[in-house]
Amino acid sequence: MDPVRLPIAKLADMLPDAPPAPERLFQVGDLARETGKTVRALHLYEELGLLSPHARSKGRYRLYGPEALLRVRWIGKLQEMGLSLAEVAELVRDWESSASAPRAMSRMRMLFETRLQQTREQLEKLRALESELHSSLAYLDVCESCDPVRSPIACTGCDLHDCAHPAPELVLGVQQSG
Repeated sequence: MDPVRLPIAKLADMLPDAPPAPERLFQVGDLARETGKTVRALHLYEELGLLSPHARSKGRYRLYGPEALLRVRWIGKLQEMGLSLAEVAELVRDWESSASAPRAMSRMRMLFETRLQQTREQLEKLRALESELHSSLAYLDVCESCDPVRSPIACTGCDLHDCAHPAPELVLGVQQSG
């Protein structure tokens, strides 16, 4: 194969005893930008024992390795699942103090199974809300043809709508007085 046409990474693999590529280290501000978190959040993660700097620069700045990117994203996903930072810290402590890998994985699995069930229940509620909103919008589309001088009080006995399909609760709720 012609070395001129090889990607640089392939050329490096062909060199004997090539030194490993230097590990990329992030200052806290760079890590914050990469992850979409604030510097304060990253410092809090460190205070809670969720994140540790890989090293310190000569100027004593915290330096984080590429594994910190994954860790911060993992923390974010757990927060999206509804865990507080205290619960994430507890999860990490449980993980680190587990007597065995299977036990640690079992705890993680139980957490994920619980959160999956809760997510499915939430999705079911959101689908019902979506359906209610769709029905309400379809109902309200008919209201566009209503006489503009008609009082909203008359909406409770509106003759423009099909009586076989009563107003959805989202619409009925506003029509009810106190």
